[in-house]
Amino acid sequence: MDKYLIVGLGNPGAEYSGTRHNTGFMVLDAFAKASNICFEDKRYGYVAETSIKGRKVFLLKPTTYMNLSGNAVRYWLNKENIDQSRLLVVSDDVALPLGAFRLKANGSNGGHNGLGHIQQLIGQNYPRLRMGIGNDYPQGQQINWVLGHYDEQQLQTLQPAIDDAVEIIRSFVLAGIDVTMNQFNKKGKVAK
Repeated sequence: MDKYLIVGLGNPGAEYSGTRHNTGFMVLDAFAKASNICFEDKRYGYVAETSIKGRKVFLLKPTTYMNLSGNAVRYWLNKENIDQSRLLVVSDDVALPLGAFRLKANGSNGGHNGLGHIQQLIGQNYPRLRMGIGNDYPQGQQINWVLGHYDEQQLQTLQPAIDDAVEIIRSFVLAGIDVTMNQFNKKGKVAK
């Protein structure tokens, strides 16, 4: 059976819930809700399992904290013997406007600590979905921004992108990265 690992990056704990840095967790929560599955506390993360048309899908929200996300990713890839091409990592991205997203087959970590740690451990040749959180912060305040909570209006702006991300995960599992990029990346650019 084909297996896939979908990883949403974030930090565990109530104080981080609803923060911009936990947008990856939010996407996986939305996917789990749509799939009617629940997360269980397992080694290195909260894990949920489902299948889509005969393909086994593991959802992982690492509990290692952002800067050590690679530990959880490497462990679950190895444990379930999943090929890196069937890994999709969902992260927040300050370089994209709120509500925008970009799906890539591989690439640099773009300064993101979670992606950076994954890259240290498995390289940069894996698909990732970057969810825009905007960068409306004063110079030197990036950490406060990414660890800050979304307000109601921002969540409304973000919600369509989260809905798209749920469809992107399905498409990635069923159709692969190239078809999914072609289908969704145009949609991910936010109109100004």
